[in-house]
Amino acid sequence: MLIRPYELTDWADVWALLKPVFRSGETYAYSTSISESEAKQAWTGGTKGVFVAADSTSGQIVGTYYLKENHAGPGDHVCNCGYVVSTSAQGRGVATLMCKHSLAEARSRGFRAMQFNLVVASNERAVRLWKRMGFDIVGTLPEAFRHPTRGFVEAYVMYRSLR
Repeated sequence: MLIRPYELTDWADVWALLKPVFRSGETYAYSTSISESEAKQAWTGGTKGVFVAADSTSGQIVGTYYLKENHAGPGDHVCNCGYVVSTSAQGRGVATLMCKHSLAEARSRGFRAMQFNLVVASNERAVRLWKRMGFDIVGTLPEAFRHPTRGFVEAYVMYRSLR
């Protein structure tokens, strides 16, 4: 697996990963009808560092993540990330590799911690992975996410020091 910086020419492949995840409404707090241009701005806009995971044999993009400061000003030493892996690549360690890469990238950019603001509790695979990667649940937000089939579910704030 090769993790590299996102290039503008990667957008069609990245959108192919994001679209079904955003449309499902199960893990991200984006409108299920988000337009492609809105999604592009949300995922790649601003000062985000965006990366893709490409299969080292085929070159196919099977994952993507962004890295950004969680808050400006006095909170800019804590970063935030979002990750998506293609359905076809799930269970192959892509998310683990991207998380490891993002932790190293965050350290190299001078961040002191990483925080996930809204990890949907019903996204059990993600919760297990983030815990395995050293993140702690530091807050539980009751009924903070409106899941399309489960109704209102908890979400977690998860945090890890990078020092």
